[in-house]
Order: sequence, then structure tokens, then C-alpha cells
Amino acid sequence: MKTFKIVSIIGFIGFATISCSPERATIVQGKSGVQLWSETCMRCHNTPSPADFNDADWSTIEMHMRVRANLTADESKKIFDFLRSAN
Repeated sequence: MKTFKIVSIIGFIGFATISCSPERATIVQGKSGVQLWSETCMRCHNTPSPADFNDADWSTIEMHMRVRANLTADESKKIFDFLRSAN
């Protein structure tokens, strides 16, 4: 049990360090909302038409998926600005 806790803590710290690296932020800054949507959302979902949901639906989905998909604020804003503009 002690080994599991140690491994879990080390894994969490490693993940947090990698996900917060400035390298990732630089890559994301140059991508458009549609690029991020196709790369991020389509990993787990079929491609729904942005018109399938209205702005209120997209706002609810944004709050949920920002946490589930581990999106940064910038990624989330770009993706959902694109989806709202396309519906």
C-alpha cells in the first residue's frame, strides 16, 4: 500500500510537471479552435456537427469537457468559440 501511494504521488507530480510545461503552451497558442477541436475532441467522440447544439448546450459541454479532457483555459476558449460560431 505504501509503495502504491509513493508511485501515485510521483506519477501525479510527473504528469503535472509535463502538462504545465511552457512547451505545450507554445504549441497550443499557434493552433486554431478547429485544429484543437479535431485533435482533442475527436480522440474520444465521433464528429458531431457544431450545429447539433445551441450556444447554451455548448456552454454546458464546455464546463464538463474542460475538466474531463484536461483542457487549458486557452484551449477551451478556442474550441468552444469555434463551435459557437459554427452553429
